[in-house]
Amino acid sequence: MKILILGAGQVGSTVAESLVGEANDITVVDTDVEKLRQLQDRLDLRTLAGNAAHPSTLERAGIDDTDMLLAVTQSDEVNMVACKLAYSLYNTPTRIARIRSADFLARPEVFSKDNFCVDFSICPEQILTDYIVKLIEFPEALQVQKFSQGKASLVAVRAFQGGPLVGKPLSFLRTNMPQVDTRVAAIFRKDGPLIPEGSTVIEDGDEIFFIAATGNIRSVLNEVRRMDKPCKRVMIVGGGNIGLRLAKALERDYQVKLIEYNKKSCQKLAGELTRTLVLNGDGTDEKLMQQEHVGEVDVFTNDDENNIMSALLAKQGGAGKVIALINRSAYVDLLQGGKIDIALSPAHVTIGSLLAYVRQGDVAAVHSLRRGAAEVLELVVHGDRQSSRVVGRRIDEIDLPKGATIGAVVRGKDVIMGHHDTVIEAEDHVIVFVVNKVMMHKVEKLFQVSIGFF
Repeated sequence: MKILILGAGQVGSTVAESLVGEANDITVVDTDVEKLRQLQDRLDLRTLAGNAAHPSTLERAGIDDTDMLLAVTQSDEVNMVACKLAYSLYNTPTRIARIRSADFLARPEVFSKDNFCVDFSICPEQILTDYIVKLIEFPEALQVQKFSQGKASLVAVRAFQGGPLVGKPLSFLRTNMPQVDTRVAAIFRKDGPLIPEGSTVIEDGDEIFFIAATGNIRSVLNEVRRMDKPCKRVMIVGGGNIGLRLAKALERDYQVKLIEYNKKSCQKLAGELTRTLVLNGDGTDEKLMQQEHVGEVDVFTNDDENNIMSALLAKQGGAGKVIALINRSAYVDLLQGGKIDIALSPAHVTIGSLLAYVRQGDVAAVHSLRRGAAEVLELVVHGDRQSSRVVGRRIDEIDLPKGATIGAVVRGKDVIMGHHDTVIEAEDHVIVFVVNKVMMHKVEKLFQVSIGFF
């Protein structure tokens, strides 16, 4: 697929990095020459310096035969104009725009073909906010994702010494929870993936990915990561776009404190938030943290990607769970699982929303796992036994590439775990884990129907 990415920031570069190794022809456009140089030094792709809203720039970038336009610059207006030009002048088949403004998002008609011709709009800040809210709802989890309109859920937890799973084989789960049908779809041990089997023994530090019907997730978590109490108090450092959205999303159900350094911003935040206590101060001020009883906080998070210090101070001060937003993926890998409980890369959280449109076949959802090292896809199965290599077959009869496993099947209202004798039917939503992204193209091809079906 020929993909044109407008914007070499965190979102654009992360998407490019994820797609460049999958036989895609990638071109990235940005006005920042240095960003483009760094990107080209790391990845096998083409770059072009220029204004993404200018037809001449788009033409030099190869818009004439581009299959997909990803307009993810920092400017909503540039992104929308680029989509309009791509449709009106060059008939680009798929156009996706990053949109940050709530004004635009509240008026979906702006994106119609009568206006700016945006097929799909994504708001990274809202995606990240929703993601953090789910982590606060399930404080035991490292990651929470939902599939098939919320019918099935995926949770990742870290096993710990003395925990109920460590030292036991996975078959112990079925014995201990006979009333709850769940499946361990993937395990990461010391940054490497394991294909889980009943005899696999869980070790301290393992990251375990469970899938189950959403109604059973709490039972699964209680079994593998017992918590003393639910979250009630949340502290947020930074009142930027994400901090404000997060406070709005949480203040009805939690006691929320928001610390913001800029006094004028504090006044604006206080006017927009109804139940959140807004404080003017520095999130790296240890004295302020103590005064505001950070040790009594259940969850601490910040929206300043560079403010690792405030997260470390909060943990040192006794905060229950610390979530830090960090732009540099190298820092995320270093900090995750240490004193900071969860280190999030905003770009990696966002990328799944984009990948759902890039993946081949009928893809309902894509979520990035382990900071982009793996993916889980929700694929809708079509065809019959003659036209499909999946329909009408048991899972153990399907020629899945190495590194891919079927975690669950959603059929109507039912969530069926992906056991070896589960038979796939047409229109099933199949949740597939791919821990080896080199195999992604083979997975996509496996689930596509033959031309004769149409």
